[in-house]
Amino acid sequence: MFPALETELRQETLPDPYEDFMYHHLQYYGYFKAERDSLPDSATHQQAWKNNPRLVLNGSFGERDLIPDPLQKKKLLYSSMLTPHLLKSRQLLHNEFGEANPRLREPRELFGFFSGSAPLQAPRWPIECEVIKENIRHIEGVPPQPEYFYQPTGNEKIPDIVGEEKGTVVYQLDSVPTEGSCFSSSRVGGKRGDIKELAVTLQGPDDNTLLFESRFESGNLQKAVRVDTYEYELTLRTDLYTNKHTQWFYFRVQNTRKDATYRFTIVNLLKPKSLYTLGMKPLMYSQLDADTHNLGWRREGKEIKYYKNHMGDGLQPFYCLTWTVQFPHDQDTCFFAHFYPYTYTDLQCYLLAVANNPVQSQFCKLRTLCRSLAGNTVYLLTITNPSQTPQEAAAKKAVVLSARVHPGESNGSWVMKGFLDFILSNSPDAQLLRDIFVFKVVPMLNPDGVIVGNYRCSLAGRDLNRHYKTILKESFPCIWYTRSMIQRLLEEREVLLYCDFHGHSRKNNIFLYGCNNNDRKYWLHERVFPLMLSKNAPDKFSFPSCNFKIQKCKEGTGRVVMWRMGIPNSYTLEATFGGSTLGSKRHTHFTTEDLKSLGYHVCDTLLDFCDPDQTKFTQCLAELKELLQQEIHKKFSELGQDMDLEGSWNDISLSDIESSTSGSDSSLSDGLPVHLLSIAHELNQKKMYKKKKKTPLQTRKQRNEQYQKNMIREFKSTEYAPERAEIASTLQKQPTFFKNSGNTSSSTMKNEKPRMNELNGRVKGNSLDPPKMTTSILTKERMQRKKPRFTVSCSPKRSTNTSQEPAPDMKPNWSRNTFPATQRGGANVVSVSYPSLHIYTYP
Repeated sequence: MFPALETELRQETLPDPYEDFMYHHLQYYGYFKAERDSLPDSATHQQAWKNNPRLVLNGSFGERDLIPDPLQKKKLLYSSMLTPHLLKSRQLLHNEFGEANPRLREPRELFGFFSGSAPLQAPRWPIECEVIKENIRHIEGVPPQPEYFYQPTGNEKIPDIVGEEKGTVVYQLDSVPTEGSCFSSSRVGGKRGDIKELAVTLQGPDDNTLLFESRFESGNLQKAVRVDTYEYELTLRTDLYTNKHTQWFYFRVQNTRKDATYRFTIVNLLKPKSLYTLGMKPLMYSQLDADTHNLGWRREGKEIKYYKNHMGDGLQPFYCLTWTVQFPHDQDTCFFAHFYPYTYTDLQCYLLAVANNPVQSQFCKLRTLCRSLAGNTVYLLTITNPSQTPQEAAAKKAVVLSARVHPGESNGSWVMKGFLDFILSNSPDAQLLRDIFVFKVVPMLNPDGVIVGNYRCSLAGRDLNRHYKTILKESFPCIWYTRSMIQRLLEEREVLLYCDFHGHSRKNNIFLYGCNNNDRKYWLHERVFPLMLSKNAPDKFSFPSCNFKIQKCKEGTGRVVMWRMGIPNSYTLEATFGGSTLGSKRHTHFTTEDLKSLGYHVCDTLLDFCDPDQTKFTQCLAELKELLQQEIHKKFSELGQDMDLEGSWNDISLSDIESSTSGSDSSLSDGLPVHLLSIAHELNQKKMYKKKKKTPLQTRKQRNEQYQKNMIREFKSTEYAPERAEIASTLQKQPTFFKNSGNTSSSTMKNEKPRMNELNGRVKGNSLDPPKMTTSILTKERMQRKKPRFTVSCSPKRSTNTSQEPAPDMKPNWSRNTFPATQRGGANVVSVSYPSLHIYTYP
C-alpha cells in the first residue's frame, strides 16, 4: 500500500555483507563470542542518522548506540569531524551531496578474482579531473572500401598560428595537473561537485559554433580556439603530472554543418617526425551514420600537413598537424581520434562476456593481478586446457603476453583482442595451443593512463616501459607485480616467449624488436619467430623493419628485462598507427580487423615455431644466415673495405652491423619524480644492508662445521696450486674469437669458472685436457636441467574450419606440414609423442 515506506523498511533490515563477513571471521578466530542479534547494524544506524541529523554516535570506541545530542556544541563538533578536508581516513563513504556517512567502505582486496555476476567496476579518476556523466560507446564498423593514404599535392596550406589573443576560446579545461604536482587520490567520477559547462553557449539556431568536449574516458583535448568561422586551433593536454607527451587526441564536436569545410589545427605536438607526413589520415566517427547506416570509424581529411610551429617558447619546439574535413550531416555528433579508441570499459565488457561464457570460463581464469595507483583493477588471464595428469601439467611451457603499457597506443589492444578471440575459440589450432601451453595475459598494463587519456605515462608521471627494474612497488604497481608474476612463473616452468604489444608513430607496417643472443649454439634463433611471422602475414608484417640491438636507454624496457631474466624469445611487437606498404594492402590504412587478424597470425606462428617437424625452422635459419651475409657485405662495401668472410663471418658481432631501433622520441627515461627519489634511496640502502648482513651461527656444532670446511679449503688450495696454474696457462693458449666475439661468451665463461675450480681439486692425473673436461661438465649440467618428455593428445594444426581464421591474401612460401590427424573426443585417438616441444629453441 505504501511502496515508499516498504522500500525504506527493506533498506533498514537489509544485512550488510561486509559486517556479516567480519562477524563470521572474528567468531571463527574466537575474538567475538556474542550473539549475532546483539551486533549493531551500520545500515540501520546510517538510515537513522540520515533521517534524523540530531542523532550522533556515542564517543566510546566499543559502543555504536545512537543517542540524542543534548548539546549543540557536540553536534557542531561532530559535523566538523565529517568535513571532507578534515577527514583522516579515505575509507568513509560519501553520498551524492559529498557528505560523509559513518560507515566504512568494503575493502578492495577482499577477493582477487573476477566475478561475472557482479557489476563492472566504474573507472576511478584522479580527483583533479572533471568527468561528464555520459556513456561514450562506439560500434566496430568496418569501412566498405580500402582506405588509401593521402597523397600530398604540394599545395597544402600552412595556416598561421593566431592563438587566443586574436581568436575566441570556445573550450578550455580549468585545471590540469602538470609537472611539479603528483597524484594524491582518486574516486569514481573524478572531481566532486557539479560538472561545469566548458563549451560556449549558443546564441540561437543560426549560431554555427562547434561545441567541443573531451572529459570522457580516454579523451584528450585541452583547449579549442575559434580563429575563423570554420577554423579552429586545438591544444592537446599533456600526460597528467608531466609537461610533455602530446600525440594522442580524442574529442567530440557537436552542432555541425553539412556543406561547410572546416579546418582543424593541432598546435602543440612534440614529435619531429610523424606518419602524417607519409599519408596517414585522422579518424572520424559520425553518430548519425552509426545509428542509421551502421558505419563506424573511418579515415577522413584533406590538405593534411605536418610542420614545425615557429610560435613556441624557444625551449621546446612544437609541431602542428592541420587538416580539412566536411561533416556528413547537419546537427551531428562527431568524434575525432588519432587511432581507433579502446577504453578500459571496453576491456571490462569483453572480460565480463568471457566470465559469463560457460565454455570459455572453463579454460580461461580471470584474476586480479594488482590495483593501479588510482585503484583500478589490472586483470590477469590464465588460459590453458585442464591437464589429465600432474606430469602433463608440469611439462607445459608458458607464453606471456601484455599490452597497453603505453595508454595512447590503442592498436596494441586491438591486436590483443584478436589474439584472445582466437585462443578462446573452438578452433582445433586454438585447442592444440591450449593443450601444450599455459598463456599468461595482461591485456591492459596501464589502466589509469588509458582512462585519463594519456599518451605514454601512468599517474606517476613516468613511462612504465622504462621502469621494469624498479623496486618501488607502491609507485609502479602494475609493472612490479607483472615482473614478480613472471619470476614466479619461471620458477615453475619454462617460458617460451614473452611479447609486449605496442604502437609505432613513425614507421608503417608491423614488426618486432628483440634481443641478440650471445650463445653461439643458438645463434640467430631469436630471429626465427619474426621471420616466420612475416611469412604468415606477408601483407602486414615487415621483417626488414625488425631490430635486435639493445640500446642503453632501453635497458629498463619489458623485453630487455625479461630477456635478462631468462626468456630468450623476448619481443616488443610494434603495430603502426598508419597502414601497410606490402603486398595487396600496399598504401592502405590498417583497420581494426587487420590488427585483430595479426593476433591470429601470432597463434599460427607459435605453432610453426614449435612444430616437431624441423623443416620450417631449418629453412628459416638458412635464410637468416644468407640475409646476414648480404648485410655484412653491404656494410663493408659502404666502408670501402674488402674482406673474405669464409669460415669466420658468423663470429662478427650482430650489434655492430645493426642500427638503432629508430623508436620513439620518448625513449630516454626521465628518471624518478622528485617525491620518489628519497623513497628509492631508502629502499636501496635497506637492500644493500640485507645483502651485507650474514646469518649468525647459533650453535657450537655449526661453528665447528664451518671451521672444518675452512681447514679443508685451505689444505686443497696449497696442495693443488701447481696443477691449477698449469691448467690456467693451457687455457690462456686457446685461440680467441674473431673481432669482439669473446665478449659474447663472457656469461658462459663465468659459469665455467666454479666448475674449473672444482675440477682442479677432483681430477688430478686425468688424461682429459681442460677444454674437454669443461665441455663434459657443462654437457652433464645441461642434461640434468633438461625437462622430462611428455605426451599430448591433440588435434591437427591445420584445421578445416576456417570460420575462425582470417584468410590472408598471400600464402607463405613454404610447404605446410601437418601434425598426425587426431579426433578430439572420438574413439580413434592417436597419441602424438613429442621428443621435445621446441627442439630448435633454447634448452
